Amino acid sequence: MEAIVTALPYLLDGLQVTLYIFVTALILGLIIGLIMALFRLAPLKILNWIAKIYIDAIRGTPILVQLFFIYFGLNTLDWISLDKTTAGIITVGLNAGAYFAEIIRAGIQSIDKGQTEAARSLGLTSSQNMRYVVLPQAFRRMLPTFTNQSIISLKDTSLLSIIGIADLTQQGEVATATTFEAFKIWFAVGVIYFILIYLLSLLANFLERRFELR
Repeated sequence: MEAIVTALPYLLDGLQVTLYIFVTALILGLIIGLIMALFRLAPLKILNWIAKIYIDAIRGTPILVQLFFIYFGLNTLDWISLDKTTAGIITVGLNAGAYFAEIIRAGIQSIDKGQTEAARSLGLTSSQNMRYVVLPQAFRRMLPTFTNQSIISLKDTSLLSIIGIADLTQQGEVATATTFEAFKIWFAVGVIYFILIYLLSLLANFLERRFELR
């Protein structure tokens, strides 16, 4: 217990970094995912191909390779200079965005086309139809899958310690080196991750019940 108390300041510092990267990357991933989903559904072939290449490239390569490419690869270019945290956020955001894009696309396509025809008969434009009719309904159906992907992205942040980001996992390594109590420290780190994921699941369940009441 003494080892965990000693390590707690390190772990809390790492937790703050993990949460910052996770929330920022999740927002970035949702924005990218929505754009790529709309590209996939757009009538222009060039937009379809851009989205397809991006999604296939991200989903077809390990996130660790993507992290090394963005941090080590891109930083070899004279006109790019990414710090560790920025590279981590971009990596997790881009990775999540590819999966979010397919989730959003499937959610939009699951809405009955009669909804769109009804919206047009009421005089709504395509963008208004997407914003006020399709997306709100699709979001309810996408929420469970969104939750699963968000949990995966949260777990993926643990890989960022490889490039030296002082996240929860990295601080766990520091605490282990300081206290020499690997079993206790990594047990504590695992409990913290479990609590984060459990709270995320509770939030998702709350949102699902809230939307079902509407």
